[in-house]
Amino acid sequence: MSNEDRATNAEAMLSVYNINVWYGAIHAIKSVSFDVREGEIVALIGANGAGKSTTLKTVSGLLRSQTGSITFLGDDIMHTPADKLVGRGLAQVPEGRRVFLEMSVEENLEMGAYTQPKTSVAPGIARVYDAFPRLKERRRQVAGTLSGGEQQMLAMGRALMSNPKLLMLDEPSMGLAPILIEQIFQIIEDLHRSGSTILLVEQNAQMALSIATRAYVMETGKVTLTGTGAELLVNDDVRRAYLGG
Repeated sequence: MSNEDRATNAEAMLSVYNINVWYGAIHAIKSVSFDVREGEIVALIGANGAGKSTTLKTVSGLLRSQTGSITFLGDDIMHTPADKLVGRGLAQVPEGRRVFLEMSVEENLEMGAYTQPKTSVAPGIARVYDAFPRLKERRRQVAGTLSGGEQQMLAMGRALMSNPKLLMLDEPSMGLAPILIEQIFQIIEDLHRSGSTILLVEQNAQMALSIATRAYVMETGKVTLTGTGAELLVNDDVRRAYLGG
């Protein structure tokens, strides 16, 4: 990484530099570096097993890199416990949604506000209902009875209850029907327009690149290509590998 690149990273909301992660003897993440600046949607795209979700889990403190640095809002967070990062403004919507299935929609949202003062809970729920009207309609419904798309909306709404400075989404389209995928990506765009900074891990490269400010292509644990979403949408290698073109 050049001095110019490091200077750019120093200005980033999130700066990830030269992280390496092993699962036992398997070198899963290989010298990965990227950054996210305030107001961006940054996408990590790639095939299943490319290392995208592992990278996100390393940023959020669920896994540890043995090298490099991870800086968020100017602070080194490499050794910060995952539960402490939420209070610092970093929220992750995990792969597979993982809502509290036996709780109501509103109880799930209240759980998302555990780092916030009690006075902010009701206004936070009101903001989530503005962003996700369907959740308001189902606020008393048990989360386990929601559709997959509704559970994804709930997982995103629950993360927003922590009032995050950076929202990280791990495969939000996974397992959803095409019409629901379009709805979820429209919501992500709406959140971005309302001021959210978003790091998006997504296997659906077409949808991710269509909304991303910038994106990084990952293959076998490495970043192999980077550019704006628009540039990568028309890149021949990306089209052949991920867009069926």
